[in-house]
Amino acid sequence: MPDVVYSVRDVVHRYRTPSGDVTAVQEATFDIPADGLTVLAGPSGSGKSTLLRLLGVIERPTSGELTLHGNDTVRLTERARRALRREVHLVFQSPVDNLFGYLNVRDNLRAAAQLSGAGEPDIGMLDRLGLPGTADWAISALSGGQQQRLAFLTALAAKASVVLADEPTSQLDSTSARLVIDTMLDLVKLGVTVVAASHDDAVLEVAARVYGLGRVGRGGHDRL
Repeated sequence: MPDVVYSVRDVVHRYRTPSGDVTAVQEATFDIPADGLTVLAGPSGSGKSTLLRLLGVIERPTSGELTLHGNDTVRLTERARRALRREVHLVFQSPVDNLFGYLNVRDNLRAAAQLSGAGEPDIGMLDRLGLPGTADWAISALSGGQQQRLAFLTALAAKASVVLADEPTSQLDSTSARLVIDTMLDLVKLGVTVVAASHDDAVLEVAARVYGLGRVGRGGHDRL
């Protein structure tokens, strides 16, 4: 039985708006084990991005319990939450939002390592994980798929134990998306817990588990 990285129990999250409270997540209950790719699936507005922010220890649930590696993220002090946040790496929809455009590939890995206090990164990961010969390239010289692939590799440089990806293939063509999917699976093989919010069938097909929010096009998924 793989270790449980996240335990989520009856989590509710509401936002206050001028016209009243809006419930973004309603009584979510699920576990995320350490093995395999986990996907949060659902249409736009179903709460996927909000759940990622909760899992990323960026926001606190309105109610319920959410633990990361056994740590109660709801009741921790803000200082303790900041320390726990170092274990989590976020990958956003747009490749350009994940990287420092004024640094080359090598220095993006170094920056991720320095910001997390991880020490000098293993630049050789570029050759092993799909970006050979690119260490000195400018970010603008990479395709969108290569940029997104690099965004995931910065998680390794930062020695993150968890990667949370918000629609990581939504702005890519099918060929580039496949490269990114392969990179997510590579990280899983290296022991990183990867959670992706996605409605891309190509991502759903390789997931070890899919938790559905709202209406999900494909049948047979677990639901929150």
